[in-house]
Amino acid sequence: MPSMPLTVPLDSSSTAPGRRAGTAAVHAAPDQGADSTAHDALPDDELLLHDLHPAKDDMRGDILDGLTSSPKTLPCKYFYDERGSALFDEICELDEYYPTRTETAILVKHADDMASRLGENALLIELGSGSSTKTPLLLGALREAAGYVPIDISKEHLMSASHRIRATFPQLAVRPVCADFTAPLDLPDFGLAASRRYVFFPGSTMGNFGPAGQRKLLHQIVSLCGPEGGGLLIGLDLLKDRDTLEAAYNDGGGVTAAFNMNLLERVNRELGGDFSIEHFEHHAPFNADEERIEMHLVSTFEQTAQIGEDIVHFEAGERICTEHSYKFSVDAFTRLAGEVGLRQRAVWTDDDGLFAVMLFETSSPSTA
Repeated sequence: MPSMPLTVPLDSSSTAPGRRAGTAAVHAAPDQGADSTAHDALPDDELLLHDLHPAKDDMRGDILDGLTSSPKTLPCKYFYDERGSALFDEICELDEYYPTRTETAILVKHADDMASRLGENALLIELGSGSSTKTPLLLGALREAAGYVPIDISKEHLMSASHRIRATFPQLAVRPVCADFTAPLDLPDFGLAASRRYVFFPGSTMGNFGPAGQRKLLHQIVSLCGPEGGGLLIGLDLLKDRDTLEAAYNDGGGVTAAFNMNLLERVNRELGGDFSIEHFEHHAPFNADEERIEMHLVSTFEQTAQIGEDIVHFEAGERICTEHSYKFSVDAFTRLAGEVGLRQRAVWTDDDGLFAVMLFETSSPSTA
C-alpha cells in the first residue's frame, strides 16, 4: 500500500489507458465551475487548474477483466472509495503499519537538508498528490520555490488539497494538473521561471509498479524534469525481515483485512454483485523471491458470484490478487535509476532502516 490514497495500477501491464488532451488552463475557484482560459494574475481565492482530461475509469470492465483473467486480479485503484479511504486512514495509525509515520519522521528531521540540496527557485512537481499531507513539510523548508505542481487523477481531491496548500503558503504559485501520471504526460507551460524541476514522489507508491512499470515511470520522471534538468525526491519502503513486513499488512485488529474486503463490498454496492464476503479471507504474504508483499482475497471453498448477469467461478483456495507492494534496497534502486540517467545524490533513513527518502538528479538536461 502507498502511504496515501492514489490511483495506480497493479503493474505496468494494467496501466489505465489515458489520452492526450489540450492543455487549456481554467480558473477554478472554490465551489465554482471552471470556465476561464486566461493566464493572468489570480485573485487570492482562485487556482489555475490545468485539466488534461484523463480517461474515465471503466470500473465494471476493469473488474470483470480482472476476475476472468488467470490468475484472478482486482485493480488496487478501486480500494479508495469513501469507506476504503477511511479504512486506509485507520491503517496509517496502526502500530504495525510503520511506513507513513516513518517517512513523515524522516521528512520532519531532514526537510531543511533536502530543501538545501534542491536549491532556490526550484519547481516542485508531485505525482499522485492525493491529499498532499506530507508536502508542507518540504514546501515549508524550500527557499523561494518557483511553484508547486500537484498531479492527480481525482479533480476533487486535487483541488481540495491545492486550496489547503495555497492557504498555508499564500505566496506560492500552485498549479494543479488533473492527469493520469502513468499515461504519457506533457505538462503545459506554467509561466513560472524555475531554475530546475524536481519530482516529489513520497509514500513508496513506486512499489505498486512491477519492474517494467518502475522503469517506465522513471523515464517519465526524467522527461518531466524538462530542459531545465532537476531530479527526483522519492520515498521507498526498504526490504526488511518477513515478520515486520507481514505484520504491516496483516494487522491484529483486522483493519487491513477490512480494507481489502471492501473491494468486494464495493463491487456489491456499485455493480450489483452478490459476493458473500464471509466466504473470502484476507492473506498478505511476503514473496521473498519477488521482494514484494502480495495482497490476496482467498475463496474459502468452491463458489460462484454474480456481477449483474456475469458469473464468476471460484475454486476452493483460489486467490484474487489485489495489490503488489514491492520493497527496495538502496543499492538496487540506485542501479535502476541510473539506467535512465538519474544519479543518486543523498539518502535519508530512519535509525532502524525501515524506510528511505532518496534524492536523484538528472545526468544532464533531459532529452528523454
